[in-house]
Formats: sequence, C-alpha cells, structure tokens
Amino acid sequence: MIAIIAMVAGGRAEAQKQEKMITVTGTVNDTTMSPVAGALIVVDGLDSGVTTSKKGTFKVKVSPETENIGVYTTNLGSAITMFEGQDKITLVLDGTQVLKNFVPVTAEGEMDIEIGYGSVKKKNLTTSVGYIDAQDESNASYTNIYEMIQGKVPGVQVSGNKITIRGINSINSGTDPLFVVDGIVVSSIDNISPRQVKSITVLKGSDAAIYGSRGAGGVIMITMIGAGK
Repeated sequence: MIAIIAMVAGGRAEAQKQEKMITVTGTVNDTTMSPVAGALIVVDGLDSGVTTSKKGTFKVKVSPETENIGVYTTNLGSAITMFEGQDKITLVLDGTQVLKNFVPVTAEGEMDIEIGYGSVKKKNLTTSVGYIDAQDESNASYTNIYEMIQGKVPGVQVSGNKITIRGINSINSGTDPLFVVDGIVVSSIDNISPRQVKSITVLKGSDAAIYGSRGAGGVIMITMIGAGK
C-alpha cells in the first residue's frame, strides 16, 4: 500500500514539474534597434494577449513544450525565433520573417461598427446605437432575421415581420424603420437569411438623422457576409 501511494505521489510530482510554466522576458526592436511599443507577442502561432511596453519589453509565460515565440505588428510586420528553454530573447522586426497562418483577433470593444456616416469603435457606441454580431455562436440557430433581431437591442420591438424602434423621446414610435442593406435602401428584409448576415446595426434618435425624414422611425443597417470585398 505504501509503495502504491509513493508511486502516485511521485507521478503527481512529475506531472506538476512538466506543467511548470517558464517566464520569458524579452525586447522587440526595429531595424534601427529602437524599441517597438504595442507589439503583440505570439506563442506557437497563437495570440498570447501580451503586448510590449513603451520600452519594447515584454514578459510572457510559456509551456516547456513551446516551439517558437514571435511578435506581430500591423505596420512593421512580424518576427519569430525558436524557443529552446531560454528565459530571455530579443526580436528584431526587419521585415524578412512572416508568422504563417496567424490572424490577430480584434478585441470586442475595438470592433469598427458602421453607423451610416462612418464607423465607431464598439466600446464608444452611444445609447442610441444598437449592434448585433450575427456571426456570434449564440445567433447560429436562427432561421428568421426578425427572430435574430427580437430582444437583442433595447427599445426595439418585433412582432412577426414588423419592427418598431422607440427613440429617446418616442416622438416617432410606431413609424416603420428604414432598412439599409450594404449601403442600399431596401423596402423589405423578409428574404434575408440570418446565415448570410455579418452584422446588424440599429440607429435611432440623432444617429438616424443622417437619413433625414426617411430615418424618422429609426434605421436598421444590415451588413452581409462578403460585403466590401
């Protein structure tokens, strides 16, 4: 019995040893050896969530099984180095290296939302703008676009295929909204499949004023998958 307990304890200790993370510190420079701030650190092709400081430095924890550590920037390209257990590395963005198959993920609050007269970061949306990410997994089961919109944006009421947007002062409540699909005004969205939709933006109040009297009842802006390509 004692031998079995010892074996189990030894196995757990070994597993804990193998799982122990390694803290790697480093610096990211450009070709003039100036520090690069805000660069994203990539571990084995995955976003680590770590970015470099104003001095170009970073600290990231990696698994002992890690194969490579890289850096990604939108303006200076990327760089990568093999990881062999070292706890300090220097990465130089010289434009000669590429992180294959790496696609940076935009933070939800940093998403650009079209609002008719331009775009705004999602985190900066006013209370008179509603947004639905149609590609979110929670919306995958909808087969009717009206069902997708129902209950998702405060002040928007859906009954069958009728949508009513209540503005801040409710002066124009009850008026049908204006439908805009990929920048084109349409009379109906009945035949639009939710699976073809990328996003839905709801404008009301002053944010709908750009459409004049046509937007008196609010505006439903729909962006289809592949729009703008």
